[in-house]
Amino acid sequence: MEAAPESQLTGLVRATVRAVPVGLALAAAAALRLWMLKEFPQNTGDPLIYAGLAKNLLLHGRFAITDASGVLHSTLIRLPGYPLFLLACFRLFGVDNYNAVAYVQIALELLGCLLLAGFVRRIGSRAAALCTLWLAALCPFTASYAVAPLTETATLFTIALALWALAGFQERPAWSNALWFTFAVTFAALLRPDGALLGVALGPALVLGLTRSSVPRQKLAKMALVCMLLALAPFAAWTWRNWRVFHVFEPLAPRYATDPGEETHAGWQRWVKTWCLDFVSTYDIYWNVPDGPFDLSKLPARAFDSPAQYAETVALVQAYNDNGQDFSADIDARFARLAEERVAANPLRYYVWLPLGRLADMALRPRVENLPIDLDWWVYAHHNDETRFSWAYAGLNAVYLLLAIAGLCLRPRFWPWMVAYIVLRSCLLMTVEAPEARYTLEFFPMFFALGGIGICGLARKLTRIRKPVQTTANGEAIGTAQ
Repeated sequence: MEAAPESQLTGLVRATVRAVPVGLALAAAAALRLWMLKEFPQNTGDPLIYAGLAKNLLLHGRFAITDASGVLHSTLIRLPGYPLFLLACFRLFGVDNYNAVAYVQIALELLGCLLLAGFVRRIGSRAAALCTLWLAALCPFTASYAVAPLTETATLFTIALALWALAGFQERPAWSNALWFTFAVTFAALLRPDGALLGVALGPALVLGLTRSSVPRQKLAKMALVCMLLALAPFAAWTWRNWRVFHVFEPLAPRYATDPGEETHAGWQRWVKTWCLDFVSTYDIYWNVPDGPFDLSKLPARAFDSPAQYAETVALVQAYNDNGQDFSADIDARFARLAEERVAANPLRYYVWLPLGRLADMALRPRVENLPIDLDWWVYAHHNDETRFSWAYAGLNAVYLLLAIAGLCLRPRFWPWMVAYIVLRSCLLMTVEAPEARYTLEFFPMFFALGGIGICGLARKLTRIRKPVQTTANGEAIGTAQ
């Protein structure tokens, strides 16, 4: 047998060298997520709501929740995207097989890592793509949600897919790239109402790509029309279903996850918004009320501006607990009046400082909500190891953010659209009453991409600084002006 030509051998060696770090990154990513699945399984709370919707769809053909007596009730409190994903998993691997769901989500995360690397390869360099892959693969914040039956992993995948397809479409305005982008932004919006921001932020970039393309205008118009119809079709069907079942116009899902006719307790919500600042308040107060005990001792001092407000709050808490841990119309109205008094006394606090503080809490606090760590992680005397670990997690979170800022300073392609998504989502999150760190997890695909570019930019800068200056025999620097 004749020896292979040298060029073929060289190509094979180069391909192997490039594949090894990619394979190592994917292996490390899988190992991290499988370890988290073993150590921190998460099948309570919201996962059970999504699973219930999926099982009722699978077994009864109804998008419904099951009450305590086993009766099914049609609902619109959640969008159908993630229940349909769970339905597919349950049909393939068995009902309530949450491990199988986790394995599928881990596979989606690994594919998402590759898509982000492919996106960066198209707008940056091969080295930056590899850095992005490792940043995404070893991120414990996204990894911890890969093992939870929640919408986060699927949402992160759609963001990665949208970015990859967007860059591919700019290079080659083909049907495949346009359809992948359409699927990504559509499914993101079917997972959660805020997922629609992905299409709002990145859609204009795709449209600009169409207008600047050399493809015939007739083909581009056809492509745009087909993609728009495909994107709108699921929401038209969902809106029609909601109108037929509930006689309400609801193309997404209600803000407070309530079915038509259920109370939203607007006065309570507004009052919470006048003082709630961090996840501790969300966990101790907001998630327990209504239908649970209201522990007055858990309220922070910022919930009261005066002794009179404190006395009124005590009276309201007592009335709520005496009312079977539920809000009457009178109690909710009194909370509304208390909220109005607090807003009028300090509107800047309500409209600016607290929203910014909640956003900072969601973006910067240690992302340990899925780990067995106490809420008061900062109290070193209570748990030394947990406090040190939490501060390390906060530091790691800051590293990802700083690397993304470094990459953003280099202004890679599509940076305005990535920033637009982060800004739009931040503005939306500032309207949320009760902060949760997972709401800012959707920033991380952009952080990974920009961070990979930032690492390479910093490495090039350090290389130039460390490179010795060559001089002539007279001591003059070579290459400088004479």
